[in-house]
Amino acid sequence: MDRDSHCAAERELLEAVSRITTSSTTSPSDEEENQPKAEISCQVRKEDPEKDDTQVSSATLSPNSSMTTKELQEYWKNEKRQCKQIKLLFEIPSTRIVEHHLSKYVMYKIIILQTGSFDSNKSVIERRYSDFEKLHRNLLEEFSEEMEDVTFPKKTLTGNFTEEIINERKLAFKDYLRLLYSMKYIRRSKKFIDFLTRPELQEAYGCLRGGQYTKALEILLEVIRLQERLTRGNPVAIVPTLCAIVVCHKDLENPASAFEYGEKALSLLRVRTSHRYYIPLLETMITLAYELGKDFLSLQEKLEEWKTKKDPIRVFTLKELAVREYIQ
Repeated sequence: MDRDSHCAAERELLEAVSRITTSSTTSPSDEEENQPKAEISCQVRKEDPEKDDTQVSSATLSPNSSMTTKELQEYWKNEKRQCKQIKLLFEIPSTRIVEHHLSKYVMYKIIILQTGSFDSNKSVIERRYSDFEKLHRNLLEEFSEEMEDVTFPKKTLTGNFTEEIINERKLAFKDYLRLLYSMKYIRRSKKFIDFLTRPELQEAYGCLRGGQYTKALEILLEVIRLQERLTRGNPVAIVPTLCAIVVCHKDLENPASAFEYGEKALSLLRVRTSHRYYIPLLETMITLAYELGKDFLSLQEKLEEWKTKKDPIRVFTLKELAVREYIQ
């Protein structure tokens, strides 16, 4: 390629990136409550300053004339990926009947898929009728107006285990979850997110407290993928799970993996240094960095800086914090 063609290519890429950057900062119109809508992952919106801690990704850089053609191409590719519309789809393909002592109930297998992105991973959970019923009751308390036209499958005195009733409920619960997710304030609510993640997190933390780190880690790695999709408006919410993963990897003597997840958690807390996990995580990262031969002095400086600004208080270790989560 001659010099003129090379310059023309750079100018074309710069113009394309500029258009993407401009469109990504344009505020979208309000969502229609009863229609499923996709989230735009590249938009940064602050509807509730105390609940929405979205920060601009460090990977999103402003293009400039010093970038090479290859760097501009990579930037443009990343911007397209981040601006891709995403949404979650809920499928209930199967059920199973559980008989436990004197109780008998149906477990509904829920598959949660993410569309409109390059992520093909799916999350699989199981919930029973009483779990859905509790969710509905809790949402009615907080979102009575939004839930006004939402119907819920009623209990029947007989026939709860017939194929006909089970199939009807499979379809009803699928539509129910789809409708809840279409409503912005409900899908971002703690009650909705807890319904989809809390039972698995409780099991994982129970394993962690019992020293079953391999089993705990297996569950946590499954949950974190779903949490990341559900908490885009408040990414700091996944910090406890990331830290629990750090604890498991560290106790399983996988310092490199522990450091990797610790870096993710620390990046989310860069402007939240008052967060209860910040100092325990920082102390753990210093230990891991030293063990791995990485730069620990910059982390040590952050710790010393925090100590000079804050009054001395008792700080739990990262593991002590983790084992206290989800204690019923």
